[in-house]
Amino acid sequence: MAGEKTEKATPKKKEEARKKGQVARSTDLSGAVVLLASLVALGAAGPGMCERLAACMRRTIALASDPEVVEAGTIGAVLLACGKDVLLAVAPIAGVCMVAGVVSYAVQVGIKPMPQSIKPDPKKLNPVTGAKNIFGQHALVEGVKSVTKVSVVGAIVAAALLPKLDEVGTLMGFSPLSLSIALGEEIRGMAWRAAGAYVVIGLADFAWQRYRHEKQLRMDIQEVKEEFKQQGLPPEVRAAMRRRQMAAARARMMAAVPEADVVITNPTHYSVALKYDGSSLAPQVIAKGQDLVALRIRELARDAGVPVVPEPPLARALHASVEVGEEIPEELYVAVAQVLAWVFRTRPRRAA
Repeated sequence: MAGEKTEKATPKKKEEARKKGQVARSTDLSGAVVLLASLVALGAAGPGMCERLAACMRRTIALASDPEVVEAGTIGAVLLACGKDVLLAVAPIAGVCMVAGVVSYAVQVGIKPMPQSIKPDPKKLNPVTGAKNIFGQHALVEGVKSVTKVSVVGAIVAAALLPKLDEVGTLMGFSPLSLSIALGEEIRGMAWRAAGAYVVIGLADFAWQRYRHEKQLRMDIQEVKEEFKQQGLPPEVRAAMRRRQMAAARARMMAAVPEADVVITNPTHYSVALKYDGSSLAPQVIAKGQDLVALRIRELARDAGVPVVPEPPLARALHASVEVGEEIPEELYVAVAQVLAWVFRTRPRRAA
């Protein structure tokens, strides 16, 4: 059917989406890679870390037991030395985890910069869109994924722990050092099993994110034809075609101004023409413009007898958040309804 998005996205559209920060990535896969890296780092640097922390504790206890040290007011220096030891002990593991996180992200999305993704976008602050993200289908899928992750990892840990309960009970008479070594081995084994399960979940989530991303970028046949048609033309010809298309679109927009119910303006900069015929859920923007285009919209509206209402905040909000042909967002319903109510109430008098 016409307009049905059945075709895969072209490389050009994928590149444009990437520049906007729209890429397929899985936080679960990144978390699984970081978890594996932390286990490897703990296995390699764990003994040295424990030895450094133990030496720090012994030194601190020895200093705290000396009254002269306490009276000399060197508690701050002792705490600073302890903090330094803790930082040096944890730094190798933290560094490995940080590198693993960066590498996993780069493998998923590449290392090309995405400058447009960090630009401020007022549309991202739309509360209606935020509510759809919180309560929509995506939120439901994320909730099911979270429950599945916890259930799978919990089941694996329980399957590894329950058969060991009797063995753990026999360790009660061991020395603290022997007990910590034995428990450490069991905990490490369970952590490796849980990390393996988390990797599988992360790979499945990455496959789902790729599928979802590709589905969102799909194009209809007409879009694909237009893109391939423009790719075979010189840049000058494509620029001329874009100028003609923009001129034709502006002419159609100006021709629709006399059909508007009201034109809302910021008297010197913005003009937005609205139409509401009752067939749609909300008023529709049929024309908008800035500076000279806004002036021309006001002139056409006055010639056609369309009310021109100066409402600067509302005009700026409509111009920034609604494209031509779209309905106004829900957060602007009340403000626009007040203007339309005044217009419809005074229309008979103006006609008379």
